[in-house]
Amino acid sequence: MCRILPKYGLVFFLLALFGFIFLLRNINHVETWNCQTFSTLYQLQNKIQSSFVSGILPALHHNSTFCARLSQKASPEDELEERFLLDSIAWPSPPPAATPPSIRQTSDPVHSFFNILPSRDGQDWHVGDQLEVLVQIRDFQGHPKHYGGDFLLARLHSPELGAGVSGVVLDHRNGFYSALFPLLWVGPALVEVTLVHPSEAVAVLQRLREERPDRVFFKSLFRLGFLSETTVCNMCLPSDEQQPLCNYTDLYTGEPWYCYKPKILSCDTRINHFKGGYLKHLITNKEALLFQSGVNLKVQVRASGSDRIDVLPQKDRADEEAGSLKPEQLQLSPSGYYYKESWRPLNGPTAREFNQLSATQCLKNKVINMYGDSTVRQWFEYLITFVPELKEFNLSSPKNVGPFMAVDTTHNILVRYRCHGPPIRFSTVMSSELRYISNELDGLSGGPNTVVVLSIWAHFSTFPVEVYIRRLRHIRRAVVRLMDRAPGTLVVIRSANLQLLDQEVSLYNSDWFSLQLDVTLKAMFKGLNVLMVDAWQMTAAHHLPHALHPPPAIVKNMIDVFLSYVCP
Repeated sequence: MCRILPKYGLVFFLLALFGFIFLLRNINHVETWNCQTFSTLYQLQNKIQSSFVSGILPALHHNSTFCARLSQKASPEDELEERFLLDSIAWPSPPPAATPPSIRQTSDPVHSFFNILPSRDGQDWHVGDQLEVLVQIRDFQGHPKHYGGDFLLARLHSPELGAGVSGVVLDHRNGFYSALFPLLWVGPALVEVTLVHPSEAVAVLQRLREERPDRVFFKSLFRLGFLSETTVCNMCLPSDEQQPLCNYTDLYTGEPWYCYKPKILSCDTRINHFKGGYLKHLITNKEALLFQSGVNLKVQVRASGSDRIDVLPQKDRADEEAGSLKPEQLQLSPSGYYYKESWRPLNGPTAREFNQLSATQCLKNKVINMYGDSTVRQWFEYLITFVPELKEFNLSSPKNVGPFMAVDTTHNILVRYRCHGPPIRFSTVMSSELRYISNELDGLSGGPNTVVVLSIWAHFSTFPVEVYIRRLRHIRRAVVRLMDRAPGTLVVIRSANLQLLDQEVSLYNSDWFSLQLDVTLKAMFKGLNVLMVDAWQMTAAHHLPHALHPPPAIVKNMIDVFLSYVCP
């Protein structure tokens, strides 16, 4: 008898395997099974789970239209606007070459320099004048570069006065750049020019944005009873017969989102969304040399000669207070500047400094609805520590994810925060809490006591700009609908900001990506009855180091501007 068993062992094994496969294929009837069956299947499933979730992501189709084809067809008007927006952020590219240049032929901030050009009359600078600085970029061999495309930041500041303003950089596309500054205060002013990325590094970032929108990937957990599976998700996923997709495209906006279908479970068993991780080895060793901290990544360019001027009072108005210049008197008008460590907007209501009492009185009888990423969640966190009787209500939400709510019953204040819909790199958001901003806005009654705050940019840096334009277009339409039905509603938009960069962060969240989104955001909401907190210039003009979540001194100024909008 024992000798007969090995002969039939293979047959028994095959029968057991086919039986198990039959059970798996009929998993939709699993609700009718008893607990013992569930437990047995769960133990077996745990043993084979690793074979169902591949650790290797499929190669993405390398073309910039892959994302676009997943969305609704744009109208001729939308296509025209998109073309205009893309043209407005077009960036000069290095000249084509048979072979990529060596690192020695790329921009070197140490060999580069800037000069302060003489004033218009060749003598003194006065408040109201425009300061021009000429920057020449050279390579590591000291040779002048003859093409543009470098990403430069410029700042005029005065540590003694706690003053600072961001400059406008013009690319002459021949290795020379002009940095222009309005002169806004009386006293010393120092010029600072920073090379954020050489032009060759920008070309790498451009390629990654268009060809690898999957370089940050996402996952979702699917669960039914004791069964669970995890699959990769994204806005753009290649599909084939072996890996069908679950389609989670939003019914109202048409915003696309997909996950690979689990091997066993159905698409409607998805329970959450979370950041899966970052793809590595996206650039060559040679390209990696273009992103070296302290070498060619956010390094200051030296001055050839003095980097300092002294600004005199405005001509014929020497008796007026420093910093009292009106925006219409400026040739070059930024959104604002710092003076005595306080932000002074040059457009819109005058910014006031709020204390705890005045902030409470300002927010009295107000409902503040905040939607977006963690940079506006930072505002929520600031307010609940700054406004004395505003207490967070425990919604048992995941830390840093939300949704969150805080109330002050004495003064009838309600503040709410909710993250925007995918792509969102938080961990972990329940599927039921994934809401698109435009849909949330459509659910608001609005009115004179309703304030809406929006911040949506950081999580779109890995996608082609067309994806961001489409999302903003849906939000803009919802804002218009909200204002039409409730004209007294106040809408405030927090723009993108600069952040700390190293090689890894640059490939996913470079300031160059953020700048392109920031310009697009401001253009798309220009002319609407919305107010902008210009986080880009507020971080560019300040002396504190750049950070994705700006330090408290900058956040306080942002909140002062925001409250000044609420209570002008």
